[in-house]
Amino acid sequence: MTTIASGTDTLTRDALTVLQPGFPGTTAPDWILRRLGEGLASVGLFGRNIATPEQVAALTAQLRAEREDVLVAIDEEGGDVTRLEVRTGSSFPGNHALGAVDDTDLTREVAHELGRRLAACGVNFNWAPSADINSNPANPVIGVRSFGADTDLTARHTAAYVSGLQAAGVAACTKHFPGHGDTAIDSHEAMPRIEVGLDVLSERDLAPFRAAIAAGSRAIMTAHILVPALDPTRPATLSRPILRDLLRGELGYDGLIVTDGMEMRAIASTYGIERGSVLALAAGADAICVGGGLNDEGTVRRLRDALVTAVRTGELPEERLAEAAERVRALGRWTRTAAATADDRAPSDIGLVAARRAVRLTKTDAHTPLTEPPYVAALSPEANIAVGDETPWGVAAELAELLPGTETATYTDESAAQAALDSAGPRRIVAVVRDEHRHEWMAKTVDTLLRERPDTIVVEMGVPQSPPRGALHIATHGAARVCGRAAAEVIAGR
Repeated sequence: MTTIASGTDTLTRDALTVLQPGFPGTTAPDWILRRLGEGLASVGLFGRNIATPEQVAALTAQLRAEREDVLVAIDEEGGDVTRLEVRTGSSFPGNHALGAVDDTDLTREVAHELGRRLAACGVNFNWAPSADINSNPANPVIGVRSFGADTDLTARHTAAYVSGLQAAGVAACTKHFPGHGDTAIDSHEAMPRIEVGLDVLSERDLAPFRAAIAAGSRAIMTAHILVPALDPTRPATLSRPILRDLLRGELGYDGLIVTDGMEMRAIASTYGIERGSVLALAAGADAICVGGGLNDEGTVRRLRDALVTAVRTGELPEERLAEAAERVRALGRWTRTAAATADDRAPSDIGLVAARRAVRLTKTDAHTPLTEPPYVAALSPEANIAVGDETPWGVAAELAELLPGTETATYTDESAAQAALDSAGPRRIVAVVRDEHRHEWMAKTVDTLLRERPDTIVVEMGVPQSPPRGALHIATHGAARVCGRAAAEVIAGR
């Protein structure tokens, strides 16, 4: 194991410690291993780093050979946002499905099994759960990542998720503080602005974070959103009133504060990642997340040097950087203890059990289970960056297992209806949608299909806001692989 390089001074070491960078490839590059020897204490894994569970375990072992207490983080929410199963789809339904069931014991079990699988791969820090209340149906980035639009429901399931995940020895990182649910803009693309009063924020958006803190969430992730009621000038990630006064002061939180990805345009296009990182640390953040897009050694070097320079010029107090670095190291120590005392259980298929329980059906007399292979028309919106477009979703693959000969095609615009009708021929049509209420072309396509083929089955794999219609309407509350399996079982009468 590499020890801290003797030529690395305390200031530089602390600057590296607060970074949570990504890197390319399925093995650790030499520069990551070298930086671990110089003080780097965290890394983030993304889909590009994942091939198999065995490969991830070898990768994390490689990292720990350099630093035993390294935090290995991942964005593994389950449901639509998965990194561990990025090429197959998740074995776990997401938050919205769990909220639809509304069984906190089930949520705790799902989070524990997900944590157990992460821990088995050597991952000890999960950028999850999302505690955002999906109060704006037009929200393009939260949606099924939220437990729901109800405050109390979201709060109790956030707490259950945190406790289940951490019982498996994996630190939870509750996000996106102070709440990203009431936005119509994706902070990956631009700066969202939330125009609500303090009373609404306190009673609605902050409640799940209070629950997470009470449950012992080891980390909280900031949102790149402007909330004028709290700070009219700077987004939450860079705001001392939001991070120090509200989160640390009023809410009494003393764990690790992590930024959302600094290369997201809400920050990168307004402040730049170097300046943004300095401001985030000064405001009260303890760790800088970067690497979803920028994953090279140069980025780490630039951020390290920006922090060192800010201290030397007096812009960032040295004690603030030291405090942040110590919180990172403290979480590293916690993960080692938690791993040794984790609540160990046998593997289970609780994800599929939960997905089946989350399915909601609206039937008419015209529907009977299919015995012949159908034609699946997947009406696909553009994937948001958090989900990514590399993760498969839908019901076609699962239906093909149950009804061999099932065919499918993906459609992305208003030409879908006629094309699907022409391709389907006499076969039953299964129209699969995702957040139909946000896409006019999708709603028009479904209307046309139902007018021409009233026996069409509709499967909604996003937030079910549009009125159910068709011979059979299935709401899965998420697009994870297990959600597709649960829907396929209903269609085929299994």
